[in-house]
Amino acid sequence: MLPALTQFEATARERLEPAVWEYYRSGGGQELTVGEAEAAWCRYRLRPRVLRDVSEVDLRTTLLGVTVDSPFVVAPMAFHALAHPDGECATMTGTGRAGALGVVSTRASRTLEDVGVSATGPWWFQAYLMRDRGLTEALVQRAAVAGARAIVLTVDTPYVGRKSRVDGVRISVPDDLFLVNLAQHLVPGSIGREAAEQDPSMTSEVISRLAEVCGLPVVVKGVLRGDEAAKCVDAGAAAVIVSNHGGRQLDRAVPTALALPEVVDAVAGRVPVLVDGGIRSGLDALVALALGASAVLIGRPVLWALGAGGADAVEDALRTLTADLAHVLALSGAPRLGDLDRSMVTAWRE
Repeated sequence: MLPALTQFEATARERLEPAVWEYYRSGGGQELTVGEAEAAWCRYRLRPRVLRDVSEVDLRTTLLGVTVDSPFVVAPMAFHALAHPDGECATMTGTGRAGALGVVSTRASRTLEDVGVSATGPWWFQAYLMRDRGLTEALVQRAAVAGARAIVLTVDTPYVGRKSRVDGVRISVPDDLFLVNLAQHLVPGSIGREAAEQDPSMTSEVISRLAEVCGLPVVVKGVLRGDEAAKCVDAGAAAVIVSNHGGRQLDRAVPTALALPEVVDAVAGRVPVLVDGGIRSGLDALVALALGASAVLIGRPVLWALGAGGADAVEDALRTLTADLAHVLALSGAPRLGDLDRSMVTAWRE
């Protein structure tokens, strides 16, 4: 991990409540998957090109019609207000100022409207299909009005995974945070937290349904198999995200660094493929982009930065990652993201 990100992590650990720190960093089961994420990217080695003009490096990329200065995307994560009083508002402020795109979680701790006003760049909204499907549909419609440019449907969470560092699946969160975006849509007499839990009966038909409801492209997040990715695209997905939920769901799930090539091959260029999980440097991102990813998502390091210094630190963390990627792209002989391809990486076996 880059030294700046390590420092943000150390500062956040000092400042956050111990229970919050453990919740953010926790993984599912025995935490094998969360522990393998970073090392998996290091299993690849680079095959750089030479004698290329790398006097200027351009990291701009276009995702579903939106052009951004950086291929780093802030992953959806719950309850940012546990890390900083301004919560997701601060995160999206810093993200946009860094020229990046951010994804706001259904479990956000600030209203979608406040986040939309605070955002200084483009953002997407992450959705769970909840037991009360009307809640999901109301949220994606509000997100569209608030300025979201796409919906990210998480599909690897029919039930929330048990976490070894937490008594159950999450720490205790007060209703004013948990239901901040949901309370106004609850049916009278319903129990909010039960209605808001994920619907385990979800099937692929929900992809087209959400697109119809909100008029936005739907990105499917949580895919680790090529055949499943192809089915999502066939069902209307505008993009897919290779993700194991930061190791917080099914333990022993394959690292995303190893799953990515299969998914890219199966999608075969029909839609963009993004990836998250253990990306902590420009080198990690370079490998992912060379393997076929259109962009990479960053999770926990953004929360550490938020906890360490709010919007300014989030901006700094993302700019640090972007600068590191620009540096290693130049060293690899690839001045533009479009110059990367799979010939530039090779699997390494000791």
